[in-house]
This record gives sequence, structure tokens and C-alpha cells, in this order.
Amino acid sequence: MGLLDELDLTLQIESKSDYKEKLKSLQLELLHLQSRLRSSRRSVMMVFEGPDAAGKGGIIKRVVERLDPRALRVYSIIKPTPEELEHHYLWRFWNKLPRQGELAIFDRSWYGRLLVERVEGFACKEEWQRAYEEINHFEKLLSDDGYIICKFYIHITKDEQLRRFEAREADPYKCWKINEEDWRNREKWEEHNTAAEMMFKKTSTKHAPWNIIEGNYKWYARIKVLKLIIKYLTAELPSE
Repeated sequence: MGLLDELDLTLQIESKSDYKEKLKSLQLELLHLQSRLRSSRRSVMMVFEGPDAAGKGGIIKRVVERLDPRALRVYSIIKPTPEELEHHYLWRFWNKLPRQGELAIFDRSWYGRLLVERVEGFACKEEWQRAYEEINHFEKLLSDDGYIICKFYIHITKDEQLRRFEAREADPYKCWKINEEDWRNREKWEEHNTAAEMMFKKTSTKHAPWNIIEGNYKWYARIKVLKLIIKYLTAELPSE
């Protein structure tokens, strides 16, 4: 039994009005915290990982939609460019680090080395095994320099992923979200979960812990992530 197996994926918020009320309140609280961040010498980095269709994009949208866009950036990390492949895999993230007082969100991240690159064979065994220590050092360096690192892994069941895949294919406004690569990744569901479990074990640290989020019900996942972000920032940022 791993951490993913222990999740209660039946957790949900049943009332839409309850969800909307909580969402509005938490977004306002986060906006006030962003003001505190901007007047501090700290920076925030949020990392979102998880299976395809887990709801990462929807969560990120709710996190940022009430914030001041001038002080935040959202990066959707896709396969590296030819230039990026000529460098160490962490190289392409250095120029995306937020400045003091700013926030950066990564929709997928350097953890690709330990997840998809491991499973698909884009990184050899020596490379991805070495990456645990490299990533821990990378995040410790940033933490020591004042970065607040929030890491979230959004998880869903395989059946729920199938339902979302089929819904996307049937929706002309969402069909762009699904492609052959998503279906191919699904065939290696267990391998991806095994890689994720090892990632939690080796890269969840005091300064950058993993938060595993129950994602089968989107409203619940969004509210839980917002609450955790507020908890971390409240503890780390000086009061106004």
C-alpha cells in the first residue's frame, strides 16, 4: 500500500453554493496574502503534478483568477526544446524562477525527470536515480534563499480519468485537451503510480513537502489546495 492507495477519493463538497462561498472567501484571503508577499523579500513557487486530466489546470485557474497578474507567472511545462536538451534538465527552470515579491506556478515541472521521463525511458536509470538528490539540493538552495515552495500532486482513479478523457473527446470546446499521448500514458498507469510513490518518498522534505490531493471531485480538490496555500503563506510571510 502506497500513499496513493490510502487516499479517500470519495471526499467531496456536495453543495454548489457551499463551494462558491468557500471559493470566494479563500480567494480573497489569498489576494491579501499576495499583498504581503509583494512587500516582502520572499518568493513563492507552486508545483502541480499528477495524472493527465487530474484537474491541475482547473485548480491553477482558481488559484490565480483573483490575484494581481502583474506579480505572477504560470508556466505550462511541455517537452524540452532542442536547445534545452543540450543543457542539464534543470537549466530551463532557472530563468523561470520568480523575483522577490512574486509568485510562479508550474503546471508540471522538473519532476518530469522522475515521472514521465523515467517511465517513458527519456532518462536512463542512472539519470533519474541521480535526480532525486539533484532536485533536493535545487529546492534546498531556493528555500535557503527565501523561496516558499508548495508542491501538490493531484490524484484521481483510473476510472475517473477514463470518464474525463471521454468527456473531453465529446466536447468540441475541450477536445483540444486530449491527444494520443494522453491515451498512451494511460496504458502505463501503474508504472506512473510507482514512480510517483518513489518521488514522494525521496523528495518530500521539511522545506518542500509533497501534498497529495484527492482529485476525483474537482470542487473538493480546489478548496483543499487553496486552504493549504493559505496555510503555508500565512506561516511564512510577515504580518502587515
